Amino acid sequence: MAIESADDPIARVFAAFPDATAVARAPGRVNLLGGHVDYHEGPVVCLAIDREIAIAMRPRPDGRIVLRSLDLDGTVDIAADGRDDAPGIEPRWGRLVGGVASILAAHGRPPVGLEGVVGSNLTIGGGLSSSAAFEVAVAVSLVHAAGATGTPIEGAELALACQAAERAATGVPCGIQDQFASVLGRAGHALLIDCRSQHVEAIPLPGDIAIVVVDSRVPRTLETSPWPQRRADGLSCATDLGLRVLRDATPDQVAGNPRGRHVVSEMQRVWAFADALRAGDVRAAGALMTAGHASLRDDMEVSRPELDAIVEELLAAGAHGARLTGGGFGGCCVGLVDADQADGVAATVVRRYRERCGRDGMAYVAQAAPGAGVTPLAPVSSRPDA
Repeated sequence: MAIESADDPIARVFAAFPDATAVARAPGRVNLLGGHVDYHEGPVVCLAIDREIAIAMRPRPDGRIVLRSLDLDGTVDIAADGRDDAPGIEPRWGRLVGGVASILAAHGRPPVGLEGVVGSNLTIGGGLSSSAAFEVAVAVSLVHAAGATGTPIEGAELALACQAAERAATGVPCGIQDQFASVLGRAGHALLIDCRSQHVEAIPLPGDIAIVVVDSRVPRTLETSPWPQRRADGLSCATDLGLRVLRDATPDQVAGNPRGRHVVSEMQRVWAFADALRAGDVRAAGALMTAGHASLRDDMEVSRPELDAIVEELLAAGAHGARLTGGGFGGCCVGLVDADQADGVAATVVRRYRERCGRDGMAYVAQAAPGAGVTPLAPVSSRPDA
C-alpha cells in the first residue's frame, strides 16, 4: 500500500494498560527548512505532525520508573530520583528515560514513581524526531505523576530539559529544534524557531497546501551516522573565522567552505521561506525547500541516492518543493503539494521510488498537530465499562 494509514497509539497503549490514570502524548516533527543550523543558533521552520508517542501511565509509590514498550524489546526499570547512569541503562531505549529522570530531578522534581506502557506510530530512525518525542512524552508523564508535589516545568523550559536529557543519555549534541517542536507545536501552523533567542512564531499554513512525507525506509541513528562529524565541520569553520557559531558569519566569509556555505545560505533561505509562508506564496516557499535540499546534498553531503530519488520524484509528480527532513543519511523526505493532489502525489512517488531504487517506501499526508500534553483518565471504578 502506497499511502500509510496510522494506527492510534493512544488507543493501543490504553488497551494494553487499562488501569492507567492518564495518557501522555508527544508529536514528532518535520523540518520544512533549516537543516543543520539549529546548533549554530540559526532559524528553522518546522511543524509538529499527527504522528506521536503515547504513554498510558499511573504513579507508583515505590520510587521506580517502570515502562514497557509495545514496539521495542525490553522493560525499563530505573530509580525515579535520576541516580541511574543514563548511558549504561538497558535496554538502550531506556537511556532516554534515565536522562529525562536525571534532568528533571535536577530541576527539583520529587522521586515519584511511574509505571506505564509506551506506543508509537512514528518511524524510528526516519528523521521525524522520534527520540525527541519520546523524551517529551516521558517528561510530561513524570511531571504529571509528581502532581502538586512537583516543581512545575513546561513550555520552553521543558523542551530545554529534554534536549539536555538527550545529550546526557546519548552523547549526541543536538540542537533545540526537535524538542521545541514537540512541546510547542500548534495545529494548522508551522513554527519559526529562532534558535538563538528561542523566540517561536506560529505561522498559519495555507489551507490549499499539504505536506507529504515519504519514508525511504533507509534507517539511521544520529549516534552512528556521520552527523556528529558534519556538526564538528561546521563548528570548526566558525572557529577558523574567530566565531562561536556560524549564525554570525557572512556569505563572503564562508564562500570557500562547503559546510559553512550551507549553514549561512540555509539561514538566509529560512528567513525568506517564513516570509513566503506569511504571504501565502507557495511557489516561492517550494523553490526555497528544493534549494535547501541541493545544499544539503552538495555542500553538507548528508543526502544519499534514495533521498535524492524521492525528492526528484516528488517534484516530477507536482510538488512545489521537496527536501530531505531531519539530519540526513536516511529517513524521510517532505514535499509541499497542492492539497487536492496530495494522495496522488504520494502514491506516484512510492511507485516510482520502488522502480528506481528497488525499495518499498511509504508515504502519508501529515497534518500540523498541537504540542505535547497529558489527558487525565477517570478512575477505573467510575468508567462506564468498569
